[in-house]
Amino acid sequence: MSTPSPAALPIRRLTHRDLTACADLSEDRGWPREEHKWGFLLAAGTGYGIDDPEGGLVSACVVTEYGPQQRPDLGAIGMVLVAERHARQGIGRRLMRHVLAAMGTTPLTLHATPNGRPLYEELGFKTTGRAEMVRGHFRADGYRPTVATRAATGGDLSAILRLDEEVFGADRTHIVTRLPAFADQLRVAEENGRIIGYAAAWPNMDTHVVGPLVARDTETAKALLASLAAHTDRPLRTDIDVRHEELLAWAREHGLESVAFNAVMTYGIPELPGDWSRRFAPVTVAAG
Repeated sequence: MSTPSPAALPIRRLTHRDLTACADLSEDRGWPREEHKWGFLLAAGTGYGIDDPEGGLVSACVVTEYGPQQRPDLGAIGMVLVAERHARQGIGRRLMRHVLAAMGTTPLTLHATPNGRPLYEELGFKTTGRAEMVRGHFRADGYRPTVATRAATGGDLSAILRLDEEVFGADRTHIVTRLPAFADQLRVAEENGRIIGYAAAWPNMDTHVVGPLVARDTETAKALLASLAAHTDRPLRTDIDVRHEELLAWAREHGLESVAFNAVMTYGIPELPGDWSRRFAPVTVAAG
């Protein structure tokens, strides 16, 4: 019996049981395995995939929805991968079309690499912003924060959730409440007993990824980034909205080097909701 062509294979929902297959797919494309991140995304979002009759996955992606469950305000698409042996056969396009159909009228966003961008443009996504990935060992080099920061406690959660929804423009409770278990650090910036920013650092292979980074202003963002760096020996990595030029210049002065640029794209909305001036970095580019 002949093996069905990948174009005819069914698309199904992924579950936590597919974690190893998702990590194998990442590795197949030369990405890190990122099992910790895959686990988080599969728990908080909806995975879609195509099984390879010979084992493993032909393709996968994850959609993280925000806002009311029945009528989400926004969906973030990430981890769109096709196995090397099945590349350039239209499989990624087919999977994306399936996701677009499944999401109906829900506005969508994604971070696109230069390689992925033409496909998303063809599907109707528009570039509405850019993010710069920086990475390296942070050097304090005499930096003195002007804003107080501390480790978050359980009592801070409701204030963090209120601030996050205001800045992100949609309810992210299901993401934010998972951060204490997902991240190695969760810190808040405070002024007169009021939380004016928060940030997490979560483990990803040999780095700590800083995200989300939500702050009242650049000085608050700097204080949070420096405080996370002070509590880890690993290099930091984060994806900063390029409009935050001052934070990016400061980060580069303190040891973080530019690694890549991604296009921030939207579908069904002219720009992302919320307040970009206080939104410095996403939880992860896969989840917005």
